[in-house]
Amino acid sequence: MTDTAQNTADNVLDRVAQGDTPVLDELFAMQLDALERSGLDPRTYVLVRLAALVAMDGPPASYAITIGAAADADVTLEDAQAVLVALAPLVGTARITAAAGNAARAIMGAAMMPGVVPEPRPA
Repeated sequence: MTDTAQNTADNVLDRVAQGDTPVLDELFAMQLDALERSGLDPRTYVLVRLAALVAMDGPPASYAITIGAAADADVTLEDAQAVLVALAPLVGTARITAAAGNAARAIMGAAMMPGVVPEPRPA
């Protein structure tokens, strides 16, 4: 990697670490709007979203947003595990293992960079 590319990457990571995340902020706002339009209660919405992420092999960043919403909706680790168990016969063990890894990476990444997962908007 060239010095210029490394400096640019370092600058971007510094800005993200300081909470400058306009794209993630917008994605989070879109999810809140979708929750309101869905007519589902927050807990059901998060569990459906988790199932969709597993089915489509969602990346860790998508899990990070869902994990933040899950905490707000009182979704427990046991609830998330139940979704994975229910999906396993449909999507297979490889997809479930990948989902668990992506969720773990999302949790570890969020812990290393507080403020990256946006806070919920006030009601």
